[in-house]
Amino acid sequence: MNKPFIKDSLGWGFILWFIGYILGFVFFTLVPPAYLGWAIMPFGIAITLWVLFRKVKGDSMKYYLSIAVAWTLIAVVCDYLFLVMLLKPADGYYKLDVYIYYVLAFLMPLAVGYYGLSKKKT
Repeated sequence: MNKPFIKDSLGWGFILWFIGYILGFVFFTLVPPAYLGWAIMPFGIAITLWVLFRKVKGDSMKYYLSIAVAWTLIAVVCDYLFLVMLLKPADGYYKLDVYIYYVLAFLMPLAVGYYGLSKKKT
């Protein structure tokens, strides 16, 4: 593994997850718990796209696929450890918004990678 890949996958993956985690605590005082994920999601999407377009510089779809897998695994594992196990939400954690979040964590790197690489070819 090279240094840029570690930064792009593990570094940004954890930072993006942690931003959402902190936003959850901030929004907890403003939004009913049932709507927390839906309120955080637009901010998470915007920040993630900014990172993908400005900070991640992959040269192949394999690179973006690896980032997608890493970011999704980080999201699933950190959510389980720091939300499900630690905070034990009364009404559970895994709902539609969480599943959409995991799918987006996987698909956004692929979509931005495809877009960026196809743009380089022209």
